[in-house]
Amino acid sequence: MSDSPQWFDEEAGPVVRPYALIRGRTRSSGDAFDLVATVRAVADPEGEPGDDLGPEQQQILRAARNPISVADLAVELDLPVGVIRVLLGDMRDHGLISVTSPSAGGSRSNERILKEVINGLRAL
Repeated sequence: MSDSPQWFDEEAGPVVRPYALIRGRTRSSGDAFDLVATVRAVADPEGEPGDDLGPEQQQILRAARNPISVADLAVELDLPVGVIRVLLGDMRDHGLISVTSPSAGGSRSNERILKEVINGLRAL
């Protein structure tokens, strides 16, 4: 029996754990982001994301050219919400995105919020 790791799929390639993307951090200024908070890229929508950003941050900027919820970003990037929140917190701290909470956007009916939650859960 060999001590070397076994691959189930030869084409799988290297696996990067989600916590490695955020350098092991579990907290950031993004922890307070609600799942239905709206994320929008602040950078010029015609320009491409900078080369100094990681691939996940570039994907977030591309997806956030149009307003998108935190939950939808997690689905879009196929990453846990905790990882998305840390990345978003870092990006907001650097002025790359703006995040608007649902309560800041004015009053919304309970029915609309429930529909958004149901749609978000169905997307998972």
